[in-house]
Amino acid sequence: MKTITPFLTFNNQAEEAANLYVSIFKNSQINQITYYGEGAPAPAGSVMSVSFQLDGQDFVALNGGSHFTFTEGISLFVHCETQEEVDHYWSELSEGGQEGPCGWLNDKFGVSWQVVPSALSRLLQDKDPEKAKQVMAAMMNMKKINIRELEEAQLA
Repeated sequence: MKTITPFLTFNNQAEEAANLYVSIFKNSQINQITYYGEGAPAPAGSVMSVSFQLDGQDFVALNGGSHFTFTEGISLFVHCETQEEVDHYWSELSEGGQEGPCGWLNDKFGVSWQVVPSALSRLLQDKDPEKAKQVMAAMMNMKKINIRELEEAQLA
């Protein structure tokens, strides 16, 4: 049993968000949807929460009202092995949202994501500090991370 489950609180888009995320990530599914009953802080019969998995990671989404908002202080980190994965997740997650610097974006619900290739960590840890510095400088000028451009910066 996993002991930590990210819990995302939306205004009233929990089901929409969960369905979007499940459509983007492989090996993902909606596990359960619960509904508000009579006397609840939302209309009876409306979606209260959605439990779902993204590539095996459990999540819960709650419709908690408009006083809950997301911030970049917490983000979901998407590990990518290839540029194709980076391109896929960046395109899908940023649609209707806002692209940020250095692989960060906010999706259309305001959830903050980092779409990062594993190559970035390897290149930033180059034994030659000047090469690592060049990679960092290249990354700082990117929105979506481009592996080839990072590798070219390392060789420059």
